[in-house]
Amino acid sequence: MQLKYVDTKEEIIAINRKSKHIEPHLHNALEIVCVTSGALELGVGQELYHMEKGDIGFVFPDVIHHYQVLTPGVNKATYLIASPFTIAKFADIMQSMAPEYPIIKAEKVEPEVYRVINAILETEQSDITVAQAYLQIVLARCIGKLNLVEKSSVGSNDLIYQTVSYISANFKKKFSLEEMAKDLGVSKYVLSRLFSETFHRNFNQYLNDARLNYACHRLENTSDSITNICLDSGFESQRTFNRVFKERYKISPSDYRSICVKEMLS
Repeated sequence: MQLKYVDTKEEIIAINRKSKHIEPHLHNALEIVCVTSGALELGVGQELYHMEKGDIGFVFPDVIHHYQVLTPGVNKATYLIASPFTIAKFADIMQSMAPEYPIIKAEKVEPEVYRVINAILETEQSDITVAQAYLQIVLARCIGKLNLVEKSSVGSNDLIYQTVSYISANFKKKFSLEEMAKDLGVSKYVLSRLFSETFHRNFNQYLNDARLNYACHRLENTSDSITNICLDSGFESQRTFNRVFKERYKISPSDYRSICVKEMLS
């Protein structure tokens, strides 16, 4: 999974799926993960936290995190992603604080929380107010069980962490591998090797992935012109944007938007 920094307008996303390895990424939404089968490793900063069935993990907005699956067999989890304006009074707390230990073990989770999470999964998309109410119950029952600390203290000086943070903050700008390496205080060869060995793509591919993810969000959720979206996403020209977009998605940006509109109306 490539870096995703999503300024999402999706209010609440709820899905139960097979767990998989997901590379370091971040977004401005709250992410809650509840293991429903097997096990899962949640990584925050340089720490890796083991989760088993019934454990619930909390990733506050703008915290870089990743997932690993190290346990054989069937590993599944429910993922809830909620944009900031859906978490009401908890939003201010989550802007500056984060859990020191982001997992609530199953034995400490109240049964009601599981019932509410299942209710969110079953809620119709049109009933967003109901889903928000359920989410408030989850947070009210769980936040008090987490020891919150300053968000900066859950970060890391690890180069992978710095790389993800740098891209997320600068992908809309024009910059080179050399400039990024200089800003991070490492050689461009070290950084180039990091992209290849850790993210399995080169610098330009990784940067374009970040830009494309942002562009797709804008295509899906706004009526902005494709030219404006292209430039706002960091591409120098619409020609380059169209080429890179089609290489990845096999369709043009305009066709992608049309498909999204049809799906919304169906």
